[in-house]
Amino acid sequence: MAISERPGVYSSVEVTSTLSGTGSGKTVGVAACAASGTKGEVVSLLSYGEAAAKFGSDCALTKLVKLLFQNGAAAVEAVAAAVGATATTAEYTAAFAALANKENVTILICESTDAEVASAMKSSIEGCGENCKYRIGLVETGGSVSDAAAKAAALNCERIVLTYPSAEGRAGAVAAAVAGVLAGQTDPALPLNGAELAGVEGFSRIYSDSEVTTLVTAGVTAVESVYGAPSVVRGVTTRTKTGGAADTTFRELTTMLIIDDVVPSVRTALRRRFSRVKNTAQTRGAIRTQVIIELEDKVKREIIESFDNVTAAADETDPTVCNVSFSFTVAHGLNRIVLSAHISV
Repeated sequence: MAISERPGVYSSVEVTSTLSGTGSGKTVGVAACAASGTKGEVVSLLSYGEAAAKFGSDCALTKLVKLLFQNGAAAVEAVAAAVGATATTAEYTAAFAALANKENVTILICESTDAEVASAMKSSIEGCGENCKYRIGLVETGGSVSDAAAKAAALNCERIVLTYPSAEGRAGAVAAAVAGVLAGQTDPALPLNGAELAGVEGFSRIYSDSEVTTLVTAGVTAVESVYGAPSVVRGVTTRTKTGGAADTTFRELTTMLIIDDVVPSVRTALRRRFSRVKNTAQTRGAIRTQVIIELEDKVKREIIESFDNVTAAADETDPTVCNVSFSFTVAHGLNRIVLSAHISV
């Protein structure tokens, strides 16, 4: 600011983006092409302004970050798969590997619509699950309805969501917007049906009932225009078959979201309260009680319908191990209301 010797009050103004995380949502990991920055480096972001400063304002990565914050994400872990307009499958794979080390990431996205990149994301997420880092991946596809159905069938994974279609000239935008909505939700049992997506402009796709049936049955999360605004038709995963046979067990996205809420919550509660204890009958009783407390809270919040068979027992072969088990029934989202009218004249 220039300072004049004239008496008076002088001021300067600094404008920064107000688009930032919600604070109460989840963290999303994103891999995409950037205009600047260091390839393969994970950068923690709490606002769109930070992304623009680090990666450049006019690039795929920053645009996806903006959509994530617009739709509800609390924070973003971003990786430039490449510094340039395009990235190879190997570069995306390396970016997913970098994000796999981030404990706070629960949702993963990228801007690529390539089948090999989607497969690489699937492999990364499955590897994270083996290390108790549960996350959901979102990828996007274009083409025809039958093309989308075929791509979902090839993925067939309960932790991969395939959004359809792609927004004109903005690959990954729809997936990012859906991911932002998921990240902003505090109730894992709340279905995505009808969720409106912010920041996806010029979206006009509308489906027939037969197309919706084809997409949902195939495990495709379709988005269509409702009164001019893009909205999710129904949130599903690509897992529709087991051993080649039709299986809807894991098709509803809420099923996996509930599992990823309940199991880590119980694990965290036990880790926090029983870090240095003896494996005695008294301790095992306390562990069982704590599990029941956690599950009762989930029932109260309508995340699960019920639970049963909570046990905590010493392992028969290793006296230092306590085996804890329980069963629960997930709460289901409401997809349809069927009216039957009986009319007398």
